[in-house]
Amino acid sequence: MYPYLFLVPLLAFFGGAGARELNANAVPAAVGTALGTPNPMSNHLRIRIGTKVFTATLRDNPTAAAFKARLPLTISMKELNGNEKFYHLPESLPAKAANPGTIHAGDLMLYGTDTVVLFYQTFATPYTYTRLGQLDNPAGLAAALGVGSATVTFELP
Repeated sequence: MYPYLFLVPLLAFFGGAGARELNANAVPAAVGTALGTPNPMSNHLRIRIGTKVFTATLRDNPTAAAFKARLPLTISMKELNGNEKFYHLPESLPAKAANPGTIHAGDLMLYGTDTVVLFYQTFATPYTYTRLGQLDNPAGLAAALGVGSATVTFELP
């Protein structure tokens, strides 16, 4: 009588599955963006020092990924050598240190396996570091960090 009636449930099943698959694939791109929550897929970082906010771009490496997994993080960074602030993490991060030759103001690096370093001066170095990232615009970083220890918050945008 209705020879194609058996197709209705099949179309509903496969049409519904396709729609669910499409929606499932669309969700991750929107996570953290529409609702104002941090986006764990981002390689960007927000760094707050007092009232000053800087943005940074993280490297695509296991060290930066492990650091990002610990965010948000508010720490008291100590002064060293008039060119950097540092903080000893309670746990090690994976490291693949190399000598960068020159440190640039705004470099965010890992010394050893557990010391986060934020540089606010440019200089030549004989030491080895693992790169975490770089401030997009380090103008005003030295003034924001000031003299002595500084409270710094690292967070996802």
